[in-house]
Amino acid sequence: MADRQQFTFPSSDGEHQVHAVLWLPEEGQPKAVVQIVHGICEYALRYEDFALFLTGHGYAVAGSDHLGHGLTARGPEEYGYFTDWFQLTKDVHTLRTLMGERFPGIPYFLLGHSMGSFQARTYLIDYPGTLDGCILSGTGQENALTVAFGKFVTSLGDPHKVNKLFLALSLGAYNKKFAPNRTTADWVSRDEALVDKYLADPLCNFRTTAGMNHAMMVGLQYIADKKNLSKMDPGTPVALFSGDADPVGAMGKGVKTVHGFFRDMGCRDLTMKLYPGARHEILNELGREEAYTDILGWLDARV
Repeated sequence: MADRQQFTFPSSDGEHQVHAVLWLPEEGQPKAVVQIVHGICEYALRYEDFALFLTGHGYAVAGSDHLGHGLTARGPEEYGYFTDWFQLTKDVHTLRTLMGERFPGIPYFLLGHSMGSFQARTYLIDYPGTLDGCILSGTGQENALTVAFGKFVTSLGDPHKVNKLFLALSLGAYNKKFAPNRTTADWVSRDEALVDKYLADPLCNFRTTAGMNHAMMVGLQYIADKKNLSKMDPGTPVALFSGDADPVGAMGKGVKTVHGFFRDMGCRDLTMKLYPGARHEILNELGREEAYTDILGWLDARV
């Protein structure tokens, strides 16, 4: 069994302690570090099965809970709430710095899922040249008008409250693509046991606030801006792994849009794979072993 260590570090917001976790291989120095940047309504420890798979192949795996999520939130009243997109990115960078100090001189990779993939893309803009590769899972990009409308809608009212219109147009719309629905999270995975576990988990079963949704719209505008994209290091390898039935990636179309962003900015090592029939969480899907193996192969080839 891999060694699992949990610790905290100060958030860039000046108020919270960010909860973090590190999984280490049983023996020897890790050959590289993979930092996981989790998605909306989840947390780092949810990736333990995948982390143990990677530690079994010699990697160290780190992750932290975003503001408003997991054990970084100081209680259920904070679930789904933050207002500054770039504070999250700074926290991701703090963990990258801490792990770089602990494991100097070995390759360092970021793996961002869903909202975490938007964070990873922000990271590539704000901290170019600090990674040996970046994996994007469950990514996508809504068109500019949709994002602008979402930003406007979520600017109305109390940022601490749930914006029902926004949620109906986003998560609600995602699930309608799989009607008739068994649950409210059919869009997450075809693995019914996984979906039921997800819905039963209090650290996942909450609704996001207007403040957080607005911050994410700010982030989506930021990572689609050509001026910002030009700041990325074209030498950093990037891989996109998604399901072709993932509504966040517009059933593959949005993933191809993001692939185009990286192609157009001159990324010299760019990979994309769409898994037939897979929904949003490729690491928790039926047949997830294929995604595990593909990601390991991509990492090994760059270590």
